[in-house]
Amino acid sequence: MTSQVSSPAEQADGAVVGEQRKAAGAKDVRRLDRVIIRFAGDSGDGMQLTGDRFTSETASFGNDLSTLPNFPAEIRAPAGTLPGVSSFQLHFADHDILTPGDAPNVLVAMNPAALKANVADLPRGAEIIVNTDEFTKRAMQKVGYDSSPLEDGSLDGYSLHPVPLTTLTVEALKEFDLTRKEAERSKNMFALGLLSWMYHRPTEGTEKFLRSKFARKPDIAEANIAAFRAGWNFGETTEDFAVSYEVAPAAKAFPPGTYRNISGNLALAYGLIAASRQADLPLFLGSYPITPASDILHELSRHKNFGVRTFQAEDEIAGIGAALGAAFGGSLAVTTTSGPGVALKSETIGLAVSLELPLLIVDIQRGGPSTGLPTKTEQADLLQAMYGRNGEAPVPVVAPRTPADCFDAALEAARIALAYRTPVFLLSDGYLANGSEPWRIPELDELPDLAVQFAQGPNHTLDDGTEVFWPYKRDPRTLARPWAVPGTPGLEHRIGGIEKQDGTGNISYDPANHDFMVRTRQAKVDGIDVPDLEVDDPHGAKTLVLGWGSTYGPITAAVRRLRAAGESVAQAHLRHLNPFPGNLGEVVRRYDKVVVPEMNLGQLATLIRAKYLVDATSYNQVNGMPFKAEQLATALKEAIDG
Repeated sequence: MTSQVSSPAEQADGAVVGEQRKAAGAKDVRRLDRVIIRFAGDSGDGMQLTGDRFTSETASFGNDLSTLPNFPAEIRAPAGTLPGVSSFQLHFADHDILTPGDAPNVLVAMNPAALKANVADLPRGAEIIVNTDEFTKRAMQKVGYDSSPLEDGSLDGYSLHPVPLTTLTVEALKEFDLTRKEAERSKNMFALGLLSWMYHRPTEGTEKFLRSKFARKPDIAEANIAAFRAGWNFGETTEDFAVSYEVAPAAKAFPPGTYRNISGNLALAYGLIAASRQADLPLFLGSYPITPASDILHELSRHKNFGVRTFQAEDEIAGIGAALGAAFGGSLAVTTTSGPGVALKSETIGLAVSLELPLLIVDIQRGGPSTGLPTKTEQADLLQAMYGRNGEAPVPVVAPRTPADCFDAALEAARIALAYRTPVFLLSDGYLANGSEPWRIPELDELPDLAVQFAQGPNHTLDDGTEVFWPYKRDPRTLARPWAVPGTPGLEHRIGGIEKQDGTGNISYDPANHDFMVRTRQAKVDGIDVPDLEVDDPHGAKTLVLGWGSTYGPITAAVRRLRAAGESVAQAHLRHLNPFPGNLGEVVRRYDKVVVPEMNLGQLATLIRAKYLVDATSYNQVNGMPFKAEQLATALKEAIDG
């Protein structure tokens, strides 16, 4: 997903495509303001690739967009079964949007399992494109269909388009020297071509992508391109599709600039690279592969030219151990993981708190407990990030709110880690990690200055006048200790997990010293400079919706719906979860009702109630999927009226 688009004014030129088609006397073209499409099929049908390509072309066309990939939890579930269904939902529009959409307007179902798993989400009148070749008696029985849903009237409320995708693909590729099985693999490209025709998506980017992807197998590349073109031509010529649709570029949704489509994990990786360059430090990633964080390791491993070093360790503990060693050695150190890995890393995180070294712990949250739901989203690691270590071991916590915001959140987490000499949690989740949206590429002068000064010599004078280096002598403003790179003459000091003596860093079992160090480490985190919480309250509401992380999109969409219906509701969203913004207490006490939607059982609400003694109300969901805007709007309306 690397398509780039230019300024909104240039993007608007793309609208002429539809006018040219009309002038050519083609089929009826209808203009829509937004569309939600879901591609669904077996995990081997290439639905994620199909969705990615449609998304990239949509981004290059200039629409605002939001995506929701949905993977099977098993590495390879049995073919044709409900657990093996993979889907990709894309919401694109000619205006600003915030979510992948509640209900698809179009479902592309590659087999009976895909239809059965997704049809309940469709509104009446939605279009369904099905691959009839897969609707065999055995395949339908495998998912519980006693009769064919294509013939028994159960789909009469929808606009059904039965298309023999497999047969048409094989026929289109008969001139290629491919087996039938090899030809069938291109049916997703046929479907992509058909949908690209239906919604006037550009085609050049996809053809260029296919030639690049299969550069070592040019025959396969050309076969996929042929299938893609055949799908487009099928839409153009068949009588079953009498109408195509146009969604104009979202020219007013974006400030001027150069944009690209970006996923949360990719934005986070780029943010880490940018942070290392702004700090003039080498970037080191010590990681162990884990869903849904592995893409960050994959991406960073491609950027050795920026001084990035990646280490795929043998386990989670080794990964963070190497990262902490790199922090001691003067690198911007990062470890990436998900909830189960955080549990394994907890002892080393505590060591990083004791050593007071900058370290970024990136947690891409997923459903738990234990292995839980590896491919499904959740934001249930907040309390683990806050308290999941032995002893008093405070760690700052930062959370991005959208896929593109992962870039800025990475920079902010790095700022805190470097300025305050502390490990920092960055809490993303599977929804943000795999979802995507347009991102304005920032100018270099917009990036923060993260430059740090390493200790160069003695910093303390003893009573006898001797100048020495005290590794735990603190900056009076930040309470950060000096960062001494190993090998610097005269700056040798002891490291380890046993309590340090204030100033000298020597081992200390003194009760009063331990009390002082515990309180000092807490004071350092409490004193981190974070901006005040901004509240969106244009009408003086009595109800506040408070969120964090990836609930931003659904909450904002729900609030927009309520305000459009005449309701008065305020909204605020937290990026900094430890420490909280200084004005948070005043904000939550200002409202009669505070509602906290979370994809957990009320973790932020628990913290708010405990710290501010405010009767915050939880609205919770833990089904592995993000909130729907309509669902939240209904719940918030009940809270307002209650």
